[in-house]
Amino acid sequence: MSVKGPIGVFDSGYGGLTVLKEIREKLPEYDFLYLGDNARAPYGSRSFDVIYQYTWQAVQALFDNDCSLVILACNTASAKALRSIQRIKLPESYPDKRVLGVIRPSTEELDKHTKTKHVGVLGTEGTIRSNSYEIELAKFAPDLVVNQHACPMWVPLIENNQFDTPGGIYFIQNDLVSILEKDPKIDTILLACTHYPILIEQLQRLLPTHIEILAQGKIVAESLADYLSRHPEVDTQCSKGGTVRYLTTENAKDFSEKASLLMNDQIEAEHLTLH
Repeated sequence: MSVKGPIGVFDSGYGGLTVLKEIREKLPEYDFLYLGDNARAPYGSRSFDVIYQYTWQAVQALFDNDCSLVILACNTASAKALRSIQRIKLPESYPDKRVLGVIRPSTEELDKHTKTKHVGVLGTEGTIRSNSYEIELAKFAPDLVVNQHACPMWVPLIENNQFDTPGGIYFIQNDLVSILEKDPKIDTILLACTHYPILIEQLQRLLPTHIEILAQGKIVAESLADYLSRHPEVDTQCSKGGTVRYLTTENAKDFSEKASLLMNDQIEAEHLTLH
């Protein structure tokens, strides 16, 4: 008999906590195991091969901790590693386990919100360079005009709690101006990095009021709930005790302090070394 275990949630750092928070609100009865690869973050500027290697190591670590289902709550990992893991690694080594990402559910949602059919996508350099959002949107909503913009400073500003300083605001505002200059008809912007919802109040102040900002947490939570209802064979492998554990590849005390501050919640993490 297979062992039931938590749903794994992986991110390169702290951003996936915004997704985990929404998933826990939607599915409070489930157990969760969060893993942040903070020691090697950020992933956004790293090569395809390195991101793939790091992501696969993290996924295997979550499998080793009895997770049958893992959510890549990281756009860069979803863009550069998910497809290869699903098509090659799982059939070879873990045919009964599943790994899901954040890009597909996000693209399916965008078309429901825009009225002008002009949308913006803000993400890390890795996510934007991968063109994953344009490729996916071409399948689900080919009539959308998609404008992408990389924001390489945002994750460091968030993780160092500098986003609300004068310097942080300067960089964030410059990126918003840049994407709106590309296309003034944009009426919906997707935050295609799970760190970015931490900036939501600031972005709402800086953007014109007619522009809707979509964060991925609620989208992914709804998509996961739907997936579990459609796949009872996966759902039965998920334990349901309402618990959550946090793992980090960085110093556990540092992670706990930063995560607690960012999430306005008390978080206690454990250290894990990835191989």
